[in-house]
Amino acid sequence: MGITIRDVAEASGVSTATVSRALRGLPNVDERTRARVQRIAGELDYVISPSASRLASGRTGSIAVVTPYIARWFFSTVLSGVEGVLHTADMDLLLTCIGDHSNSRQRSPVAARLRRRVDGMLIIAVPPADPQLQDLIALSMPTSMIGLTTASVPSVTIDDVAAARLATQHLINLGHTRIGTIPGSPSQTPFTAEFDREAGFAQAMSEANIQVDPMLEAYGHFSIEGGEAAMTALLTQVQPPTAVFALSDEMAFGALRALRAHDLRPGIDVSVVGVDGHDMAEYLGLTTVVQPVVELGRIAAESLLAQMREGAAQPESTQVATQLVVRESTGPVARHRSVPSKDAR
Repeated sequence: MGITIRDVAEASGVSTATVSRALRGLPNVDERTRARVQRIAGELDYVISPSASRLASGRTGSIAVVTPYIARWFFSTVLSGVEGVLHTADMDLLLTCIGDHSNSRQRSPVAARLRRRVDGMLIIAVPPADPQLQDLIALSMPTSMIGLTTASVPSVTIDDVAAARLATQHLINLGHTRIGTIPGSPSQTPFTAEFDREAGFAQAMSEANIQVDPMLEAYGHFSIEGGEAAMTALLTQVQPPTAVFALSDEMAFGALRALRAHDLRPGIDVSVVGVDGHDMAEYLGLTTVVQPVVELGRIAAESLLAQMREGAAQPESTQVATQLVVRESTGPVARHRSVPSKDAR
């Protein structure tokens, strides 16, 4: 049988409660007694139980990360930034997938399951209109958000409107006026990023006095396969676009694949720009507006830990910068180039 706290107490000549306070660094312990208890615990090779320590302190030692998706690149990459901070702080991560808000069959209430199980929450890009969001906030525990903002809760975001304007203006500067878009989905409760990126696109087009053609919009559902299907639909228009703004890099990857399937050269026949800074963007030659996704997770996790240390004091929300990285997928508008149909090849 291993060494117990009772063994340390007997060897030190103090109570088990004093041993517990001394080893956890709590007050109301004489410094000489603390030093003696720590020395004897070391000699006996006793290590205080993390679960017992957390129980005594009223803390669980766990943080909930609430996300609508896990497998998608943005969410998993944010998690890598979060996990690095929590690991350093010796905190456990409880991953909770809230499910797709457009499919009620995949969803179950999560707020009740988190009460008394975690010390705080990190909420990743849950749509503001999602009813579960208010249930989570109502738990009144330390909370930090990534990719969305709401009153009284610290958050870390990018300026998605500005990112979309930057991507669209790049295409306009190259001479494109017939510009299509690949948004995510026609959901009534869109992600903040999707809503803001559509707004940024519309603003840039309006300021350039270019009319937005509703026929040049096709939903890509934030997946490579969806992006490919969307670009294929855009290419079937009587007057297809000369350039396309995909609202995520993964949809842009699918768009590039569709172009090549139609014997079209990205950046020469049709330009494509995305947003995110996906790891594969460089290898596929995709022009994109890069956001520091790992950094978003790191900043949010550090903000949450600060709340837990400081009690009611809440750090301010943070907005991090983005950057346009130009690669081969964009170029000047092509002249006298017709788009062949796949059946004609």
